[in-house]
Amino acid sequence: MVQPGDSITTLLSEWFTPRDIHLLNQQSKEVFPLHALSAGQPFRVSTVDDRFDSFVYDIDREEQFIIRHDGQQFALERTSIPYRVATDIVEGSIQSSLFEAMMASGEGPELAINMADIFAWDIDFIRDLRTGDSFKLLVEKRYRDGNFSNYGRILAAEFINRGETHRAVLFKDGKQAPDYYDPNGRSLRKAFLKAPLKFSRISSGFSYRRKHPITGDYKPHLAIDYAAPSGTPVKAIGDGTIVARGYDKYSGNKLKVRHPNGYVSVYIHLKGFAKRMVRGKKVRQGQTIAYVGNTGRSTGPHLDFRMLKNGKPVNPLKVKSPAARPVSKEYRAAFKALAQSVLAKFDTQPPPNSGEIRQAARVAETDKAIQ
Repeated sequence: MVQPGDSITTLLSEWFTPRDIHLLNQQSKEVFPLHALSAGQPFRVSTVDDRFDSFVYDIDREEQFIIRHDGQQFALERTSIPYRVATDIVEGSIQSSLFEAMMASGEGPELAINMADIFAWDIDFIRDLRTGDSFKLLVEKRYRDGNFSNYGRILAAEFINRGETHRAVLFKDGKQAPDYYDPNGRSLRKAFLKAPLKFSRISSGFSYRRKHPITGDYKPHLAIDYAAPSGTPVKAIGDGTIVARGYDKYSGNKLKVRHPNGYVSVYIHLKGFAKRMVRGKKVRQGQTIAYVGNTGRSTGPHLDFRMLKNGKPVNPLKVKSPAARPVSKEYRAAFKALAQSVLAKFDTQPPPNSGEIRQAARVAETDKAIQ
């Protein structure tokens, strides 16, 4: 792993002179700038007869940067990490929390977050979960050097919440980026997320008469308060433009985002703002824009979240959000065939103690419709 304070000079000084490193830095600028090496990222140096052969650095989960030297000059390459990809069905049921259910199924918490992102427009994972809710995922698992490395795409998902079944299929509609659709081809993506935080709890709801926790007076509370640890990322609920960023003694740090069709979302008591979140900045749905805090008149770390429609307060929990476009007619047949194929895997119940059988039956996903 790259350690704090490491640089390409410290990592390769055993084999190269300062002049060599300088030339390498100049040459690599167009491929991968070496000042961008990050602490915590894995790297590997290979030698042949104690002579440098290669340096392989993982830029992220998808790409790696390779330096080779033939004794006279450097050869540089930026390429995809070679994974072996297999698919697996993951399933579980909710007893206390989504994270615990996912870990009880033998998987990592990252997969819970990825699944929550898929259904974020239809299920509020803060308010809606109930004991007995269940999930199934058809997910890519990526292996490197024979060992599990990380999760790839979720190809299909099912979540049964309060007896209602939600299903999603990943599909690439022509030249559009791959996205999730229900079995009828309707987009799961909507104008607004159900909540601006992934996992938290509502500490105070929308009310026209609430006892203020500090003053004791009864006043309107036209917001939803989400209690969460300080520093928890706050997401933009929809695409929009930042129209105000500031601080006052009551609201603390506050951010306003204007959305289409007369909607404005407001985020209050923030610890701080994400980088480059300034007035006029366009933001994407789900993008981190700020962090939960305890600034202004506040009794503890939480997000005070508000929405306005044409300047008037509305209850965020009751806003009906229109869906994005469904699968196009041109690709409807291809989608139907894919959906039928992948969702059939959920309907096939494995026999008891079939974990080893299923493990042996994993195969690489090659369906071009979702590449």
